Amino acid sequence: MKRFLLPLLAALTALTASAAEKQPPNFIVLLIDDMGWGDFSCFGNKDVKTPNIDQLAAEGIRFKQFYVNSPICSPSRCALTTGRYPQHWSITSFLENRASNQRRGMAQWLDPKAPTLARCLKQAGYATGHFGKWHMGGQRDVNDAPPITDYGFDQSLTNFEGMGPKLLPLAIKPGDAKPHKIWAEAVNLGGPATWMERSKITTGFIDAAIPFIDAASSRNQPFYINLWPDDVHSPFWPPVDQWADGKRGLYHAVLNEMDRQFGKLFQHIRGNPNLRDNTIILVCSDNGPEPGAGSAGPFRGSKGMLLEGGIRSPLIVWAPGMTTKGKAGSTDDTSILAAIDIAPSVHKLAGVSIPADIRFDGEDHSASLLGNQPATRKSPIFWRRPPDRKMAGEPPKPQADLAIRDGKWKLLCNYNGGSPQLFNLETDPRESRDLSDAQSEVTRRLVQAVTTWHQSLPADKGPELGAKAAGRKKESSE
Repeated sequence: MKRFLLPLLAALTALTASAAEKQPPNFIVLLIDDMGWGDFSCFGNKDVKTPNIDQLAAEGIRFKQFYVNSPICSPSRCALTTGRYPQHWSITSFLENRASNQRRGMAQWLDPKAPTLARCLKQAGYATGHFGKWHMGGQRDVNDAPPITDYGFDQSLTNFEGMGPKLLPLAIKPGDAKPHKIWAEAVNLGGPATWMERSKITTGFIDAAIPFIDAASSRNQPFYINLWPDDVHSPFWPPVDQWADGKRGLYHAVLNEMDRQFGKLFQHIRGNPNLRDNTIILVCSDNGPEPGAGSAGPFRGSKGMLLEGGIRSPLIVWAPGMTTKGKAGSTDDTSILAAIDIAPSVHKLAGVSIPADIRFDGEDHSASLLGNQPATRKSPIFWRRPPDRKMAGEPPKPQADLAIRDGKWKLLCNYNGGSPQLFNLETDPRESRDLSDAQSEVTRRLVQAVTTWHQSLPADKGPELGAKAAGRKKESSE
């Protein structure tokens, strides 16, 4: 009997030790600047191929109802970074120069005391790195912003919109004798600065991220990294041999080249079983596409707008070692998620307790990200337009000030609840049939909810700037 028990006990001991030694999962958040919902070929783009992203989707889960929390860059990034609505930080539009930020009633940078996801994970033992665009402080003439490492990152490498070491772009097109510098003044935002062709900068970020990943792995340390490329943000500079005609042609060329560069990172993760089975990659955009460039798929609206095209983003979650059996390659078209949900969800997946002094606006939907169950939000998702974006689109048109998504219902209205528009997104994803009169009780309830939320947050200069924009439009038409 003893000779049978001893091997059994040894096996159990080994299993126990293995379980105890299992590392928390690694995370890579790939946030793409100004990319539309319909730009990946796995999300319906027929005009350009994104094979590396498509393979990631085929091995992971696509989410079709994922939202960012602002239709423009800086506040969207703040929401994902902190798990809170960006109005809490007085960053409500893109950060620019000092005078412009002040004119729009904005902070000059994200408060370094904000509860960033990176800082919480670092305190729990994670190696943390940021590689790519920042745009939450340190741009134009704002040269005294905190370095990116003050937000909980061990290492950073950014571009022309962030403090610290950076990669700066050289631009070249067919017929040019040599490349020329763009955004050259960014050398004043810390360094060192390395100049390289704009079309290759994503590879530069990846070449910095991979050694960071490998170093953490060699220490048996879990890692969290941001990889935030800006290839598909205008101006578009594809490789000379891939030059194309027109705005959309150039956009597709840089999108294809960006996808090609992603392949190096994805293959590095796949090629190491320890990384492949214990890494979660999340891919999304920061807002809708620039008009005339990317595609919002079937949705109306674009960057800067509260219509679906401005705030709905593709989301791909790749986690082959953790995804629910049978869910790899699936599409989740029922879960309704938002960028503010990423922080609490990652905390849960990492096994990290949320500090008692931190309150997220987002919710934990970790089970949905791994395909265990559809997400059912307890709270609606709210939006307030950027204060300088009363007029948006091409040609510019007045847009609503507030929006709310609650289940199948989407409502837009003015700050005071006036001019409501109600849409059933299950049957009308293009927001083409206003049901506010036919569904008066739903309209009343959602108007009350979104105006109450709006009034609970710090005010911005949206009413003042909106009135000025409306006045200019009236003058131009007279």
